[in-house]
Amino acid sequence: MRILALTTALALTAPALAQTPQSYSDGARGEVTLPQGDLSFADAVVAQTPGSGTITASAADPASAIGPPDYTGDNNGGTFATLGCGGTLTLQFTDNALIDLPGPDLHVFEVGPDVEGTALAISQDGTTWAEVGGIAGGRSEIDIAAVADPDATYSFVRLTDDGVSCSGRFAGADIDAVAAIGTATRFTLDGAVLFDVDSADLKPAAETALADIAGDIAKAGAVTIAVVGHTDATGSTDYNQSLSQARATTVRDFLTTQPDLSGIDATARGAGEAEPVETNDTEEGRAANRRVEIIVRQE
Repeated sequence: MRILALTTALALTAPALAQTPQSYSDGARGEVTLPQGDLSFADAVVAQTPGSGTITASAADPASAIGPPDYTGDNNGGTFATLGCGGTLTLQFTDNALIDLPGPDLHVFEVGPDVEGTALAISQDGTTWAEVGGIAGGRSEIDIAAVADPDATYSFVRLTDDGVSCSGRFAGADIDAVAAIGTATRFTLDGAVLFDVDSADLKPAAETALADIAGDIAKAGAVTIAVVGHTDATGSTDYNQSLSQARATTVRDFLTTQPDLSGIDATARGAGEAEPVETNDTEEGRAANRRVEIIVRQE
């Protein structure tokens, strides 16, 4: 099964689904080819706890670990993030989602002057973590099958230096990039565009846009879709869970009435307020959390 990885920017617009495979240097005279190209890589830094030891200024920016790998052999070029001895770095996939596929699911590009070990964990919501285990450094290919729910999508990866090799000016593991191989197409739709407040009935404009998206999904050869509803943290947990489930069900039911998606395997799940993408302390953050995601798997 081949999986694509894309998102809309909290609006009812469909992304182009076709992606071009690209090859990337692993920093050790080898190459990695990824079916989804640049969309494969982690997109955001969620948290960093620098470890002990010396971290040269050029390697202190955690943002150097997001996006495609760009290490050229210059250890002072600012192209990787050094964790420090025992340090941690948490990254997020925002325009794709990690899933379990047969074989390797992640590439971690660990570069720099030395090769250090790292512990890896994955999470759906950034709160509950599944420990994948240690990786040896260098270009590391990881299969998450032992800890992953086969039906789950994971948005977060946490890297923790093993604290063993911490000498020199770049103490701990040096992370150039993290790539998801097993990924799923993710459409993220603005809840305010889809629904009125406290309602699970689609607005007329939302029906038109969802019909267009159904055509794009079908053209990409989708075999399953999963619709997930999300709310902000306003109101009770039980109410938010119920509303998110109702909205996910509404979107799922509408999509499966479209001729292009007739008979497709489709599920609906309400996540309530449990999986925010932004803070609930601001109106902007709450608006981002009120969303519906459509996750598409393809042959």
